[in-house]
Formats: sequence, structure tokens, C-alpha cells
Amino acid sequence: MSLEAIPLVRQIEYVFKQLEEELLHAVAGTVIIQIRNNVVGKYGIRHNPIESRNGQIGQSDKGMTAEQVQDFRKMAIESMKLKRNWTHGEISYDFSVRSSTGAWSASIQFESNYNFANGMFRYQPKFAQKSLSEYL
Repeated sequence: MSLEAIPLVRQIEYVFKQLEEELLHAVAGTVIIQIRNNVVGKYGIRHNPIESRNGQIGQSDKGMTAEQVQDFRKMAIESMKLKRNWTHGEISYDFSVRSSTGAWSASIQFESNYNFANGMFRYQPKFAQKSLSEYL
């Protein structure tokens, strides 16, 4: 089965399952998913901040819990209802966990990408093509 046959929502679900261990105990960061032809190409996490004290990098115990990671995945899947009429782009999910309360928050950013050359020249018959100077 090719990736084109798998709905984008299921691909997003798969991405979050793959990133689950990395998200666990993460304090803040951005999950990035790049899409081309409604297929996930590249994905990953930018972690921030990585804390250090007295020159020593330490592991933080106050990050996302397993339940919060599952809720984050559900939110990401639900957010796909907001994607409209584009097939190429990037989705960014910024997240952070408050150390004092343990509550987490996230924001979503969709970025659509278009290729001007493909859209302009793909569907024009040869007899209808005009020179560039005629458009100016």
C-alpha cells in the first residue's frame, strides 16, 4: 500500500505515535510536519529549551505526561478539519508545559506552499500560449 492511499489524518496519527517517546517529558518545542501531495514527507521536533544548571545539561522530569501526549495527538488529528484546499505545505504545532501547574498548551500553524511554474504552465494548450511580453 502506498502512502497516497492512506488518508492524511491517519498519517498525522502515525507521526505522533512515532514521536510519542520523544514528546514524553518534553517541556516545550515545535512538532513540524512537511506535506507534499497530501503525503507526509518529513517530520520531527524542535526542542526548546534544553535546560542547564551550572554548566550541566540535565534531564527534566517536568514535561508532558503520557496522557498529555495522547491529548496532543488527538488535538493534532482534530486540527486537520481546519486544513482547506491545499496539498503542499507545513504544519507546526508549538507546545509548552507550565512547570508550576503541569498544564500544557499548544498552538497550530498551517503553511500552504504553491509552485508558480507548475500552476501557470500546466494546463495551457500550445496554441493559447502567449509570450511573456503580452502579459506585461
